[in-house]
Amino acid sequence: MIINTINAHSYIVAKEDIEFKKALEESDILLPDGEGIVFLIKKLKGKKIKKIAGADIHDKFLEQANSENLKCFYLGSSQKTLDLMKLNLSEKYTNIKFGFFSPPFKKVFSDIDTDSMIQKVNEFEPDILFIGMTAPKQEKWVHKNKNLLNAKAICSIGAVFDFIAKTKKRAPKWIIDIKLEWLYRSFTEFRLARRYLYSTPLFIIEMYMLKYFKNKKI
Repeated sequence: MIINTINAHSYIVAKEDIEFKKALEESDILLPDGEGIVFLIKKLKGKKIKKIAGADIHDKFLEQANSENLKCFYLGSSQKTLDLMKLNLSEKYTNIKFGFFSPPFKKVFSDIDTDSMIQKVNEFEPDILFIGMTAPKQEKWVHKNKNLLNAKAICSIGAVFDFIAKTKKRAPKWIIDIKLEWLYRSFTEFRLARRYLYSTPLFIIEMYMLKYFKNKKI
């Protein structure tokens, strides 16, 4: 089972990146990880849905994994981050068997890199595989290699690796509750502020175009 998330930025990126778009469309579950997507669905479909962030689905998975003595593997990020994650996770979830692997830090993986990553995952045979390599890289890698990975569920969660390691902080609950997590992250991560400045206006234009031309595929 492939689980991905979508927000306003990834929506805009997927319009130009066909491989990324296909990876999202062919997810078994695609979660709305952004208030923009929630608002879009409400305007177009009249449906009231709730934002489910990667951090939320990760926490839910680990609650289940801990109660059922499952195995979870984390693929991505630096070895330093993974070491911190291992320490924090092992203290909290004592019934889960954890595995970790840090792939080379590069824009495109070689065949040798990919073979090594797949081997590490399959040797561990996780019930749940978490991928943390940022979008759209992680979604495209999973889509390309999903049939070679021996895992029951594969979930791309990107920045959640840093939240687990506590090298970055997620927004406080009260900020999440008032739907301003995106604004908090803009102030705490300059890279995301630039991303929002680029994608948000394009997403708003797209949303209103879809509103008035509903025959256009979304």
